[in-house]
Amino acid sequence: MSRIPEASLIHSRLRLRQLRLMLTLKEFGSLRRAADEIGMTQPAATKMLHEAESLLGVELFERLPRGMRATPFGETVIYYARMVFSELSGMREELVALESGNLGRVTVGAIPALASGLLTRTIATLKKSHPRLSMSIQVDTSDVLVQALQQDQLDVVLGRIPTGARSDDLLFDSLGEEELCVIAGAQNPFAKAKSLSWDELQGMTWVLQQHPSPMRAIVNQAFHNARVDIPSSVVETTSIMTLLSLLQQTDMIGVTPRSVVADYPGKHLLVELPVVFEPRLPPYGLITRRHRIDSSAMQAFMNAVKAEQLTTT
Repeated sequence: MSRIPEASLIHSRLRLRQLRLMLTLKEFGSLRRAADEIGMTQPAATKMLHEAESLLGVELFERLPRGMRATPFGETVIYYARMVFSELSGMREELVALESGNLGRVTVGAIPALASGLLTRTIATLKKSHPRLSMSIQVDTSDVLVQALQQDQLDVVLGRIPTGARSDDLLFDSLGEEELCVIAGAQNPFAKAKSLSWDELQGMTWVLQQHPSPMRAIVNQAFHNARVDIPSSVVETTSIMTLLSLLQQTDMIGVTPRSVVADYPGKHLLVELPVVFEPRLPPYGLITRRHRIDSSAMQAFMNAVKAEQLTTT
């Protein structure tokens, strides 16, 4: 039988001050220094830690000749304690925002292809209905954004769960799929070709996303399927505008979702090359943390994204 008590008992008896002591003890590795930091005596801190360990039924910190070190049980409690205090800080920010008449703040991560289309339209619509909503936008590849989400640097990501990501603590709300295409500038030597093979394009300079983004993995898979070596001349960028500008001014070629070309004002300066692109990107959607409560600002943003997606499909 497990020594760990029921969740209801932990909810009623575990105190925030005990969690704060554990976080401070993890930081300093000394019970005396931790007690000083949070303004209590060392005997009181010792008693508080003992009470927490008795409640949870496990040893949280190992007593060493010089200092203390968190046990695996302690590391788990510390992980969740950080989330608790992060949520409390978010609650405070939201209360301040509501007090001043604002809806609050939401920090959003978006992959480049969606940032220039779906995200832009969502923001424009959302600011009309919630003009005092504060938003912070980070545009990057899914692997970078999901890592930032898991480190509580973002509230929500508009993108894909990358291959190999630790996804057990993530929630994914699928919004749709995108088709990729190979594009070039209208002046490119292949611009008027009726059909092309991957072998013919292998010697060109390609503008691609960096490893290990899902889109780069798909492009590499396309070359592999065609039994053609991956191009040796590659310019890597996560910027859609840099990609499009390079294609217009040089003979380079690139890969992008068709939706990006459709939303681009200068699409008449680009051409889609007639090469068969069989591999497909994974679905994109809204990614959030499983154990994190959505704030009013997050809910407003996610509802707006879904509504905007419905109007364009």
